[in-house]
Amino acid sequence: MNNRVNVLGVGISVLNLPSALAAISAAVCERRKGYICVTGVHGVMEAQDDAAFKNILNSAFLCTPDGMPMVWAGKINGHREMSRVYGPDLILAVCAWSEASGAKHFFYGGAAGVADLLARSLQEKFPKLQIAGTFTPPFRALNESEVKNLQAQISATKPDILWVGLSTPKQEKFMAEFLPQLDVPLMVGVGAAFDFHSGRTKQAPRWMQRSGLEWFFRLCSEPRRLGKRYLRNNPLFVGKYCAQILRWKNYPLP
Repeated sequence: MNNRVNVLGVGISVLNLPSALAAISAAVCERRKGYICVTGVHGVMEAQDDAAFKNILNSAFLCTPDGMPMVWAGKINGHREMSRVYGPDLILAVCAWSEASGAKHFFYGGAAGVADLLARSLQEKFPKLQIAGTFTPPFRALNESEVKNLQAQISATKPDILWVGLSTPKQEKFMAEFLPQLDVPLMVGVGAAFDFHSGRTKQAPRWMQRSGLEWFFRLCSEPRRLGKRYLRNNPLFVGKYCAQILRWKNYPLP
């Protein structure tokens, strides 16, 4: 999947949900190692001040257009087929495909108990889904004992996909570091999808998601946690991307 749109120096994959699912299916069947970043404005803006993180995004197997601004950027660049590949929708689509394919899933992340709630919720939706296990990490870097425990769980259960539900950029940095250390072909960082599908957090209505207003719904739901992210990042993103498309500033891809 080398076809990407340059958004402030981050290559966003030219995708829609069916083409993303096809790429994931092929990677699982071929046991091809890689990680998938589900990326919106927040991830792109984090990458502006963190060259290592930008490199992680640009080294991903897929960097999906999670937010509507990424889709709009694709369409501005002539990719009419591009549409949102939103983390919560992606996890449901892959789980539905897995009922027939037999792919096994492991869930890593979330607050205490969230990964287990997510696994139970998905099992109810998809009765034939194979869940290899869950792991709730501490709110710090894993110590040597915890790394060995995680490696042992993954080696014993042999999942095909490890879903990572941390926050950006933490989840992307985790995937880049641990993909070579874990016996799993594919990692997918889906952030808030863990909270949404476990029932811990309410999702925005579909009309807000489609119109690019999900950020406003989430801001109203969690103003203290998300206020700085949205009220700072969104205007900055608009200004920087306008400068890019007007060719006032260049943001080269590596």
